[in-house]
Amino acid sequence: QVQLVESGGGLVQAGGSLNLTCAASGGISTLTATMGWFRQAPGKQREFVAGFTSSISTQYVESVKGRFSISRDGARNTLSLQMNTLKPEDTAVYYCRAISVGRQWWGQGTQVTVSS
Repeated sequence: QVQLVESGGGLVQAGGSLNLTCAASGGISTLTATMGWFRQAPGKQREFVAGFTSSISTQYVESVKGRFSISRDGARNTLSLQMNTLKPEDTAVYYCRAISVGRQWWGQGTQVTVSS
């Protein structure tokens, strides 16, 4: 059974950094699946944040370009999101998503709160 488990969220002051990790298990590879990070703020729809569009190409929502960086580790089977220069508007629950063989899976999410 595929599982995605996010970690690394927390409370940080504006301008600070956090590194989120998504650990994948159950037969899915973060190197071959289509992997991405999404977030959902209170009262808003879930939105795409960052993802891999190919084995090496990445894509980011405009609001995080230059501040966030997505990466993946095949040996550890993880997906990461390095978030720098955090802003209060980055406050949300962050989710990891994987798509493979026509199916998609989501993690349970990790809360990121940025105080002003």
